[in-house]
Amino acid sequence: MPIIHFEDIVSGSVTEMGSRLVTAEDIVAFAAEFDPQPMHLGDEGGRAAGVGGLVASGWHTCAILMRMIVDEFVRDAASMGSPGVDEVRWLKPVRPGDRLSARRTALDTRVSKTRPGMGFVTFRFEVLNQSGEVVMELTSPLMIGRRNPPESS
Repeated sequence: MPIIHFEDIVSGSVTEMGSRLVTAEDIVAFAAEFDPQPMHLGDEGGRAAGVGGLVASGWHTCAILMRMIVDEFVRDAASMGSPGVDEVRWLKPVRPGDRLSARRTALDTRVSKTRPGMGFVTFRFEVLNQSGEVVMELTSPLMIGRRNPPESS
């Protein structure tokens, strides 16, 4: 039973989420399957690409964030999915040994005009490294069920 509904989310609210250690093995395994560019497969490829060694794929960072979002929000929410992602920005490289955490900010809330049983909440998700530097930002609307939706007419 969901415990977080649309009405529980306040525009401007900020919530800290999760922590995950990124290993070289994680980076290479993800890259080998989904983004096999040289800088994601080994130190030599990263040096040749001018990034100073092995770095995680931005898509790997997105996948880590998605896991944090599910673990720390979606599982407890009346989540109804998302119509998409508005923006993703990779700001700093993610390297082996980085401990990533995330922060979500509710930017805007609005009730659906066509589906009164749900609302849209636009969130900005920030992924931070162990030094508190933002390595990635992602902005996306999520569809969240309402606790007591009005009767349909």
